[in-house]
Amino acid sequence: MDIIDKGAAGGGISYSRRMAAEGVGTAMLLAAVVGSGIMGERLAGGNMAVALLANSIATGAALLAIITTFGGVSGAHLNPLVTVADACLGCRPWREVPGYLISQFIGALAGVAAANAMFDEPPISPSTHARAGFSLMFAESIATFGLLLVIHGCSRFARPHLPFAVAGYITAAYWFTSSTSFANPAVTFARTATNTFAGIRAADAPGFVAAQLAGGAAAVVLIRWLFGVPAGAAKTIDNS
Repeated sequence: MDIIDKGAAGGGISYSRRMAAEGVGTAMLLAAVVGSGIMGERLAGGNMAVALLANSIATGAALLAIITTFGGVSGAHLNPLVTVADACLGCRPWREVPGYLISQFIGALAGVAAANAMFDEPPISPSTHARAGFSLMFAESIATFGLLLVIHGCSRFARPHLPFAVAGYITAAYWFTSSTSFANPAVTFARTATNTFAGIRAADAPGFVAAQLAGGAAAVVLIRWLFGVPAGAAKTIDNS
């Protein structure tokens, strides 16, 4: 379900423009995540709580701006699991999913490279930041589960507030999850390419993604039961 307006994001806007919006929006998100992490760590003087506070506030603020800017074009998914959940729930034809995912992954990597370069780091720098263990995997499943519930609940019943709700949820989830809430396979993949505060070792990324997939699948099941099939879903499925 598109974050701002399903009709605006689909009708009258070409597929190429929607893919460009997804790529640019995801790049801006990762630039904010990684760039604010670097800045926060450099200015915090070793105080990790201050660095995380800066990182979470900047990420939430960027999300609010990006969703508001691109939501009416592509739906501002910025996340492969949001796109796949959309298709699973009949809100988007499956034929559009590959383009969304490609744009999100390319945009995410471009955003990380840009953030690294802005802070005089190598554009691509493999991370050595270890993020392993069951507690972090469980946290990722919870973070993803909650994110999809917020998106679909607000999309159905409080659409004008959705950008604020998503931004607020992610800002909070930085703090209430032990993993700091990646909740996004494209974000996870791209953050293996920065050896900075926001990075994650490539060896740890598959566990994060598996946990995100599990949380996303559980969310889709609950969304379908709790919120029902959205209006227009049957038509979307028939046209796919």
